[in-house]
Amino acid sequence: MAFITPSQNDPFTIDPEAARSLGTDLTEAYKAADPFPHTVIDDFLPREVIDYCLAHFPEKLDADGMAFDRDQERYKQSFNPDFLEPKLRSLFYTFNSRPFVKIVENITGIKGLIPDPYFLGGGFHEIGRGGHLSVHADFNHHKLMDLERRVNVLIYLNDDWRDEYGGQLELWNTDMTERRKSVLPLANRCVMFSTTGDSFHGNPNPISHPEGKTRKSIALYYYTATWDEQKVEKTTQFKPRPGSGDKTDWKVKSDEMLTEFLPPVLARRAKKVAARLIR
Repeated sequence: MAFITPSQNDPFTIDPEAARSLGTDLTEAYKAADPFPHTVIDDFLPREVIDYCLAHFPEKLDADGMAFDRDQERYKQSFNPDFLEPKLRSLFYTFNSRPFVKIVENITGIKGLIPDPYFLGGGFHEIGRGGHLSVHADFNHHKLMDLERRVNVLIYLNDDWRDEYGGQLELWNTDMTERRKSVLPLANRCVMFSTTGDSFHGNPNPISHPEGKTRKSIALYYYTATWDEQKVEKTTQFKPRPGSGDKTDWKVKSDEMLTEFLPPVLARRAKKVAARLIR
């Protein structure tokens, strides 16, 4: 039986009455989880929804899709929900609906969550053979809506995935000295966690499925209207694991230093020069 209760005769929508209290029994464990607030829920969606996602997963990038191939994000693609076929598009709109947001609020204990209608960085994600996503803390400010990022929801789409295939989601402690949790990205497994400046996570182990299958997932982000001028805006902060061959993201580090110490006009020019030197 799925964790999410669908509306009658439609597994792609959510029963609003069932959503009122769903997940409240998980709140205390979520808040107390190590190394930062999170939960892992199996059989999250009706199985037919997962099957439909796999059967209709996009084969090529859309107009707003993004491809990443650098030291910190290798062979990764993201697909914007607005370009999916109608049934999948409606599924992502369901993830932005009041019943689903209510469930996320119930689990996390964070009230007033706001979904992202632009799906900035959200949607379907895919990482190919040899690809990975280094450990990081996420960007904290949705500039367009001037909101503070608070919660990530990840739903995996990988059947029969084994440890030796790589791609495990890792959760690290705040000083990046120890991995505290490793989660296999199995189909219909949901990982929900609070995003802060030190909620370090990633899937740094390269994908090595013997049949060349990619690591697929759904990524959803939720915000609150708590951003103010006292907060410091941060882009994604990658952190090398101790004793690993992970690469430092010097571009981000140099951009932040230039932004902090130079006037805006000079900072923009200096960033362009730095970008050419770092390549």
